[in-house]
Amino acid sequence: MTDGPAYDLVVRGGSVVDGSGAEPRRADVAVSGGTVAAVGDLRDAAAAVELDATGTYVLPGFIDAHSHADALLADPRVQEAYLCQGVTTLVLGQDGLGFAPTDAAAAGYVSRYFAAVDGPAPAGFAGGGTVDVLLRSYDGAGALNAALLVPAGSVRYAVVGPAARPATATEVDRMAGLVADGLVEGAVGVSTGLDYVPGVFADASELAAVCAPAAAVGGVYVSHLRGYSAARIEHSLAEAAQIGRASGVAVHVSHLHGRAAVVEPALERMVREVEHGVSFDSYPYLRGSSILAMLLLPPDLQQGGLEATLDRLADPTVRHRLRSEVLPANGYVPSIRLSFLRAPELAWAEGMGLEQAARAAASDLTDFVCDALVACELAVGCVFENGPDRTEEDLRQLLRSPLHLASSDAIFLGSAPHPRGWGSFARLLARHVGGLGDWTWGAAAWHLSGHAAERFQLGRRGRVEPGAVADLAVLDPAAVTDRATYESPREPATGVRHVLVAGVPVVEHGRLTVARPGRGIRRSQRLDR
Repeated sequence: MTDGPAYDLVVRGGSVVDGSGAEPRRADVAVSGGTVAAVGDLRDAAAAVELDATGTYVLPGFIDAHSHADALLADPRVQEAYLCQGVTTLVLGQDGLGFAPTDAAAAGYVSRYFAAVDGPAPAGFAGGGTVDVLLRSYDGAGALNAALLVPAGSVRYAVVGPAARPATATEVDRMAGLVADGLVEGAVGVSTGLDYVPGVFADASELAAVCAPAAAVGGVYVSHLRGYSAARIEHSLAEAAQIGRASGVAVHVSHLHGRAAVVEPALERMVREVEHGVSFDSYPYLRGSSILAMLLLPPDLQQGGLEATLDRLADPTVRHRLRSEVLPANGYVPSIRLSFLRAPELAWAEGMGLEQAARAAASDLTDFVCDALVACELAVGCVFENGPDRTEEDLRQLLRSPLHLASSDAIFLGSAPHPRGWGSFARLLARHVGGLGDWTWGAAAWHLSGHAAERFQLGRRGRVEPGAVADLAVLDPAAVTDRATYESPREPATGVRHVLVAGVPVVEHGRLTVARPGRGIRRSQRLDR
């Protein structure tokens, strides 16, 4: 029997990587009341539960800065995918398209247009809902925490509808009011998806006005840029900086990729121009994943809403334009692999290349694309090469930037999804820490946790120190690795021994428990801890 203090739980025998950037140091970690109570030599401490961490590193639970698990947070397969990598918190409401705040029209639109990314609306949200209600629905839904961004595209649809025009001054005021309400209810910022409909129809001045409420509370503007191609990326980053300057908001760029020689100077300009800070996230793969409509359909074909788009795709004149002008000039086509098709009669095409599937259907490419989009009501997902001009070295150089946060951009739908949801964080550790040495372990804990907790105001997360929320990942640095591949994308990672969320074990000895301590996280001004 020990004579020292008594705690709820002690993690013994590991080395702590505390999330500040400091390198591993030998220490035990004690937890009481859901927070870290002590870090150090605790050999004399007593605890109701003890976890053996011999030979492991104890890190703050990882934070996915960009996830699409909005409607799937409680899905056991999603829980497994994340927890087996040591991820404990997700930032949702990405790409300007999410489920709160929405009315029935906006929720219905997102549920259809973005069905291949986010899936159907969460239970109770078919008619729309508020940020507060959605965050409360995440409390106790599973083991994972979730923070929310206010999706500006959803807000635009609720106010402006599908119209392809600038918003009026009155409409901008209404949108800003909805954003402000969402922030009061705990959202951590505002997101846009400027390659998606309806975000593609919003200009920089509209977006700056919509982001102003976030600036007022220290929130962040999170943007899927208006194009990531080599020809567009500098302009897209400059537009994000313009919005940051005009609104006074901090700017965060989603899933940034490109040639480092072009991107890094543009980021340096942004840092000089945006007063309240610049950051970006990325995932460690050269291929991306999205909806087929975004990659292949020009915005003018998507004006007026889903029904108008579907009607156009059945028009022979539109098909002639796609066949003769649009698709031959689209560089993505050869690399596209179908990941999800909502129509059951087309499920056979999941996992096939787009051109391969067209041949298998005895159809020409244009007719197959249009017929599939109509049959699925645009709910077609795909995996594709992000661009031939970017390399593994570009990816590695951007990872090393002090502006970087880790993300997965995970999409969990379909039989042939991108492996990034099952592998991003484990791959960063196995390949970019253990293999290539792009980060030290101290730097990794900052990129995978500490930086995101700070950027998104997630309270006392992202650290292993007294008073911090006890979201912890205990892993074997020599064994942690990703197993998901493009051929077998749903393989969970290995090497994570224990995971705690708010001090509750959700993974013990590599096995998931049945505990459900996850919660909807409010922006830190509203957190008690």
